[in-house]
Amino acid sequence: MEAKLVCLFFYLSIAICYYCCNLVHAIELPKYTVIKFESDFEIRFYNESSWMSAPVSGSSFEQSTKTGFHRLYQYIHGANLNSTKIAYTAPIITSIPSSTIEDSYIVRMYISSIFEGKQPPQANPELKLQVEKWKTQNIAVRKFSGFAKDDNIKKEIEGLLGSLKKYLNGSYAKMLQDKRSCIIAQYNSSSLNYGRLNEVWITL
Repeated sequence: MEAKLVCLFFYLSIAICYYCCNLVHAIELPKYTVIKFESDFEIRFYNESSWMSAPVSGSSFEQSTKTGFHRLYQYIHGANLNSTKIAYTAPIITSIPSSTIEDSYIVRMYISSIFEGKQPPQANPELKLQVEKWKTQNIAVRKFSGFAKDDNIKKEIEGLLGSLKKYLNGSYAKMLQDKRSCIIAQYNSSSLNYGRLNEVWITL
C-alpha cells in the first residue's frame, strides 16, 4: 500500500511540474530573432508589435512600475468596455526617464497577437491607457537576475551601454547619447523569489 502511495505521489508530482512548465511557456512574448550574441549582451530583431501603455508620473522606478502595472492588471481582468478578460503576456516593460528633470515613466504590457489586424478592447477611461504600435526594430538586451529595483537598474543600464560601446562600431556612440530613455523588462510575478529574469533594453 505504501509503495502504491509513493508511486502515486511521484506521478502526481510529474503531472504538476508538466502542467506548470507548460503554463509558463504558454505566456505569449513579442516575437524576435537574435541577430548578434555576446557573453554579456545580445541584439534582437523584433517584429512589429502592439503594447498597452500606462504613463506614470513619479520619481521611483519601483513605485511607478507597481502603479502602472496595477492599471494594466485591471484592464486584462475586465476593466475594458467589453468587460473582456485578456490573456496575460510578458514582459512588463518600464521606460526609464533619461534625467531627473523628467519624471514620466511608461509601463507597458504586450498585446497578444490574437489582436493582430484589429483593435484590442478599449480600456475604461479612468485607467488612462493607450495603445502603442511599434515598428520592426533592433534592440540591444542585457539580462540580469533577482528583483529589478531602484538601486540596481542603473548599474545594469551602464553595463549594457559599456558593452555596446565596446563591441559595436563608433556609429552607435552618438545614437546612444541621443536616447531619451532605457527600458527595464520584467518577466516574472512579484511572488517568485528565485530564478527571476529581467532585461535592460536599448533600441538601436
